Amino acid sequence: MVANRPCDERSSPARERELIERAQQGCAASAHELIVLHQDRLFAFVWRMVRNTHEAEEICQETFLRAFSALGSFNNAYRFSTWLFTIGYRLCLNGLRKRRDVTPDLDFGNVSSADAGRDVEDVADRVANSDEARRLKERIWNSVDQLTPQQRAAVLLFYRESLSCQEIGEVLEMPAATVKSHLHRARNRLKEMLADSMAEDWSVLRFEAS
Repeated sequence: MVANRPCDERSSPARERELIERAQQGCAASAHELIVLHQDRLFAFVWRMVRNTHEAEEICQETFLRAFSALGSFNNAYRFSTWLFTIGYRLCLNGLRKRRDVTPDLDFGNVSSADAGRDVEDVADRVANSDEARRLKERIWNSVDQLTPQQRAAVLLFYRESLSCQEIGEVLEMPAATVKSHLHRARNRLKEMLADSMAEDWSVLRFEAS
């Protein structure tokens, strides 16, 4: 279901608002273009939450279905992607509650890298040996999987989506201060779990107020 990311002009805020307005008026082509614009990022976020490709695809489909069913009530003061992340996050929580204690399946090749400088995997990229880097990446994401759903979502949205604490709060439906608390607790927890592997550099996991 993942398509190539569209060019910048197609994903501009003005173009997105135009697509939303047309979709609200019943334009199927505009609705489809909105899906194409956002499905990659939504899938990456959902997949890292549930660690199951089939389940992630189902959640993304249900997310878009719910979003377009309620598109008439969408508030243009917010970003459409934030709204999608909010719906997807709720569905992820529902799915995780149904399958607690199930070990997630890791496949780092299915999800593209995030922007440099904010991704937890940056630490692994600094390791010269490729095999060692691969093992460290696996350890990092295994450890992220052990965080609480709220902490995991906050880490993914902060590092992979470059959202501010305020924006993450909109997705997780909590104050920005609570988001910062989740991020700091996540950092401390990851530091405990990965102390031997990453003792040399924890700046990549510094959560700045935003």
